[in-house]
Amino acid sequence: MDFNLLIERKRERFDQLEREIADPRLFENRKRAGEIMREHSGVKELLAKWSELSAACTQLADNRDLASSADGDLAQMAQEEIPQLERRVADLERDVQIALLPPEENENRDAIIEIRAGTGGSEAAIFAADLYRMYTRYAEAAGLKIEDMESSPSEFGGLKEVIFKVSGESVFRKLRYESGVHRVQRVPATEAQGRIHTSTATVAVLPEAEEVDLELKPEELRIEVCRAGGPGGQGVNTTDSAVQVLHIPTGTIVRCQDGRSQQKNKEKALSILRSRLLGAKQREEQEKYAAHRKSQIGSGGREEKIRTYNFPQNRVTDHRIGLTLYHLDRFMEGDLEEIIAALQAADLTERLKETSMAS
Repeated sequence: MDFNLLIERKRERFDQLEREIADPRLFENRKRAGEIMREHSGVKELLAKWSELSAACTQLADNRDLASSADGDLAQMAQEEIPQLERRVADLERDVQIALLPPEENENRDAIIEIRAGTGGSEAAIFAADLYRMYTRYAEAAGLKIEDMESSPSEFGGLKEVIFKVSGESVFRKLRYESGVHRVQRVPATEAQGRIHTSTATVAVLPEAEEVDLELKPEELRIEVCRAGGPGGQGVNTTDSAVQVLHIPTGTIVRCQDGRSQQKNKEKALSILRSRLLGAKQREEQEKYAAHRKSQIGSGGREEKIRTYNFPQNRVTDHRIGLTLYHLDRFMEGDLEEIIAALQAADLTERLKETSMAS
């Protein structure tokens, strides 16, 4: 692929960004300033990679010339270096291709994750709790922060629903592919005859929405305060701390009662509502795009079975990329890096393919 025209455009953009950063008025708008600084950093890194690639290509061409030299020792040394230089050029070309891809919307945001028990009764609720624990362990190992927002316990120690926020570096980029239906195959603790049951839980990973993304107009909200109910001990049942928010235009309802503070529950409910509305808006746009092309990774919709967890075989299979791992025990302890990296690589390959076809 000929990158020269694209690189020239990036050089022009870099000069423009330099001028914008030099203008002190830019920092009067913090959001805009942050966007400009991030873009400037990305373009600067791209141009540095391009310089490395140009130098490596020059060195490879020189070695190929020297490999046909009359000086036998010099020709041999040059020839021996060629495979390593070819690999370096290929790696740098891929790095440049990746850097030229437009950044995906919301990839650097924090995420709000919603897990709900699906088919399978109490076993589905136990599996939902297992998934919550798995993501918590992953976040701890990755240096990410977990903030519980809302949960609905079930019998036998499971969760009918749990909503939590994950904060840190590029969280949505790492966890976005977890959205969908997760299927478990195992012998439930309540199964007397040792039969394997199949249950499901749904996971939705939403980019955390900011107030500037969506304006929640007061006249479009119905906010009700009531007494918290359900399991949770004495404290949760003795205060009118539960908050329910209805978004009238869409009929979306969010209820938060985990915290004892009415104000905190209200803030969490509005945060969840904002992220759900942003997620719905993005799904609309993705569905329009999907009419032209279905992504290899899949839409990430909640109706799409994305992964099977088979406990008897200690196996986890991601159906979107056909990857099977035989260390489910470690996976359930939060060892998700291998599968996250594979999903990111598959998505990147598809995006690069599209860019090549369009150029």
